[in-house]
Amino acid sequence: MFAGWNAAQSARAAQKAAAKNAQDSQIERGRYLVEDVAMCFECHTPRYSNGALNTNAWLQGAPIWIVPVHPDSNWAQHAPALAGFPSFTEEEGERVLEKGEGPEGEVLRPPMHIYHMKPDDAKAIIAYLKSLPTGRR
Repeated sequence: MFAGWNAAQSARAAQKAAAKNAQDSQIERGRYLVEDVAMCFECHTPRYSNGALNTNAWLQGAPIWIVPVHPDSNWAQHAPALAGFPSFTEEEGERVLEKGEGPEGEVLRPPMHIYHMKPDDAKAIIAYLKSLPTGRR
């Protein structure tokens, strides 16, 4: 009886470990896409007055420091917080990343890039963003 119970318990532990490893892998893929490919921190992380990134507020929203060459009334003035994924549902985030549309289907305001990512990449990015702490550290 105990052998069967221990085997079942071991199987559950192995399943949990495999799920955790898969989730960790997805988060790491999302980190890579956010930080090394899309470089989201450039707009979504605030900067000090000297222009250096405030890494204590990583991806927690920031005023847009990039200015258009020609005046553009549609130009966004603030990039929303992404850390913890506080402002969007997963579906809204997937729409932005996969379809290049705003959370509610609207046109994205520049300087936001228009992405047409694969669903697995969008999910990985969202998993990474959800893993980050919200609020100023």
